[in-house]
Order: sequence, then structure tokens, then C-alpha cells
Amino acid sequence: MQHPEMYPGNLDVINQSAEMARWRVENEQKYYCNYCQVDITTLRVKCAVCNDFDLCLECFSSGAELGNHTRDHDYQIVDQGNFSLCESEWTALEELAVLEGIEQYGYGNWEEIADHIGNKTSQEVIEFYQARFVHGNLGKSCIPEESPYKVVDHTSSKDGPLSPSLSTPPQPPAELTLQEQQELGYMPLRDDFEREYDNEAESMVSTLAVNYDDDDLETALKLAQVDMFLRRLKERQRRKRIAREYGLVGIFFNKQKQQAKRKLSKDEKELRDRMKVYSQFHASEQHEQFFENLQKEKQMRSRIKELMRYRRNGITKLEECSEYEAARYKREKRKENKKKMASSAASKKGGALAGGKKPEEKEGKKSADEKDSGSDSEKYQGIKSAPCFNLLSEREKTLCSSMGMNPAKYMTVKTIIIKDHVQRRQGIPTKTRYPQNLDKLHRKRIISFLADSGWITVG
Repeated sequence: MQHPEMYPGNLDVINQSAEMARWRVENEQKYYCNYCQVDITTLRVKCAVCNDFDLCLECFSSGAELGNHTRDHDYQIVDQGNFSLCESEWTALEELAVLEGIEQYGYGNWEEIADHIGNKTSQEVIEFYQARFVHGNLGKSCIPEESPYKVVDHTSSKDGPLSPSLSTPPQPPAELTLQEQQELGYMPLRDDFEREYDNEAESMVSTLAVNYDDDDLETALKLAQVDMFLRRLKERQRRKRIAREYGLVGIFFNKQKQQAKRKLSKDEKELRDRMKVYSQFHASEQHEQFFENLQKEKQMRSRIKELMRYRRNGITKLEECSEYEAARYKREKRKENKKKMASSAASKKGGALAGGKKPEEKEGKKSADEKDSGSDSEKYQGIKSAPCFNLLSEREKTLCSSMGMNPAKYMTVKTIIIKDHVQRRQGIPTKTRYPQNLDKLHRKRIISFLADSGWITVG
């Protein structure tokens, strides 16, 4: 490195080096070519053998030699990057910063790339990149005019159902309140949910790795695992697509509101929970109709059982059902009254045993005996107007009156007992099916009465 007023000649190399050192101090470390004295502060070629010997690029490329320096000496490029490569306002360091920013932040993030450079705006970065690396000589030499990779369209013809020209517009986000969105973990801007269907599907491939020493079997197993994972993802996307197309999220909350207004019984809730598995095969209206049909079937079965109970009790007309229910209500009411009277009589009896009998009780007993010896019309007043009353004998009328049993029901029980008795005598195994709500004491009294009358044999 030499002062620009010094010319190469027959000066000694040592004197040149000393003079250059003094000049460097005076001129703040500026560097000049030892051969042509050109300013090479930004970029120079430094000899690795000679002491403090620098050349410019032109002299170095032409093989310049001076003093002890020869062209075959080792060299070192000293570059500060403050020069322009293609006569533009951008220095080499700034161009390098552009490429580093694209590699670090990704193509298109021009704001971050401009911040990485430090002294350029995003618009300047875009214009420079397009001019230099896309439309410039570098882009023309690196980017082919025609892509070597050809993509063949295997879809149907134009405007067909699979044509790429038919783009499906995105579904609008579900109209949900903030509370409903929080309950579902719904993100309206993405039209997505925090917890997806088959949320653990990614665990199948999270630890999967392909090694160079894997044999064919291991590679095939890993590929099969990836295929299973892709199938599960497709099923997840299918369910999300159906939910968006049919608006199932909004329908779900509407149904919840309707069900909250109409409280379901415990049996209906259990039935709905059991039938949820079939909802994937039905539309929303079809599933509700399916549930209503099940409810109607249940009601019909209950009604059929009720009609069969009427039939077992000898009722063959719907007009008689109301009379039967009225008589049944009176009979149950009479039983309750008898229980109350029995409990009150027991309490009175306990008081009589403690304090002795009184004359009023004797008179009450006498009046009760007189009442029992009344006329038959008063005796059978509770069952005289009931069906099948005229088919009973006097003893059977007395039995039915004492038990408070409807004559039609008594005839049904009598027929069942005699029929089963005949079948047993013929050696046919049978199981007696008595009418529902038949009191056990009444059944024993009827069997005992039929045995005493000779209708059946007990033993």
C-alpha cells in the first residue's frame, strides 16, 4: 500500500513499507494499490507472503509483480462489502442481507426483511429483488421459461362436477353467541374447533422416523402407519365438512333450547342417549321423527297391555272400560277406608281393654248385627249393578261382596283356575297367569271356595 504521489520504480520494498505506514496513520487507514495507486479501501487482494503488500483486482488479475512480490504468492481477499456489484445504489453487504432475510423470514415477509437490512423500506426491497433476482440476468439464467414438471389435469371436462374452475365458496361461520362458542371451543374466524374429532390421531406419527438402516418390512410398516393416519384425517375433514354444510352446530343449540323448554322425562333422556349412535345415518328431521316413532310405539305397547288387562277381566267393549275404572277406583277407595277403620278399631279396642267395656260399645255391636241381617238388596248393593252379577250363585255373590270384587273379574279368575286344573289332570304342564293387581288373600279365598264347592281338588 503506497501514497498516491509515490510511483512504482526502483525503490526498496522496506522503504516503501515504512512510507506507507506513515501515510496510513496520516490518512486514517486508507488502502491503495502498491502497483497502480488506486484506492482499494473497500476491496483489495492482500499478499500472504509479503509484508503489507496489497493489489487491486485489475492488477492482481493481470499478474503484476513488484520487488520481492511474485504472482505465485498466496493471497487473501479483504472485503468490507461497501462496494456495488452491478453499479447500483445497493452495496454487496445489503444484497447479502436481502438474501439472508428471505432465507430467515421467508419470501413475502418484506417488512421483516427491510428491518433486517436496516436502512431500506419494504417497497425498495421488493423492487430490488424483482429487478435483480427475478427479471434481471440472475433470474433469466436461473429460472427456466418453461417448467420441466408437467401437471396433468385428470378431472372431468370444463364446468363439470370435478372441474377446477368451479371453486366452492367458503362456508360462513356459525352464528353462535359468545357463551356457545366458549362451550364448544369454537373459533369463528377459522371456522374450527379447539378439540377435533379423533383428537389423538397425530400420536400415530408423532414419534415415527425413517432411518437409513430400515429394511423393506420396516419401511412398509411405517408407510402403512402413515396411510392409517391419513385415513383418520380424511374422516375428520369429512365430519367437519358435513357439520359446516348442514349447520349442525346451530341445530344442536336450537334443539338444546327446545328441549330445555320441554322437559324430558328420565326414560326419554335415556332413550335419546341410546339412539344417538343412529344419528350419523339420519338427517336432523329424520332422527327426530325416528325418536317420535319410538315414543308412539311405546305408548301403543302400553295401551295394548291395558286392553289385554281389560279383556282378562271380561270386558269386551270400550263403553265398559269407564265403568270398570270407576268400580276399580271405588274398590281401592273402599280398601283404604277399611284399613283406616281397622286401625281406628284396634286403637279403640286397646282403650277398651285398658278401661273395660262400656254400654255404648255393646249397643254399637248390637246395631252392627242388626245391620248384617238386612235385606239382600242392601247386602249386594256394591256389586248388584256390575256386569256378570246375574251369573253368580248366592254363595258367589256373598263371596264377591265380602271381598269387594267385581263379578266379571271373579268369573275371569274362576275360569283361569278351573282351566289350569283340568290341564294338570290331563298331564299338561302349565303355569297359572292371574290377572294383574289380584290380591293374594282374595286368590286364596277363591281357590278355597272352589275346592269346597267341588269345582277343583287341592292336593
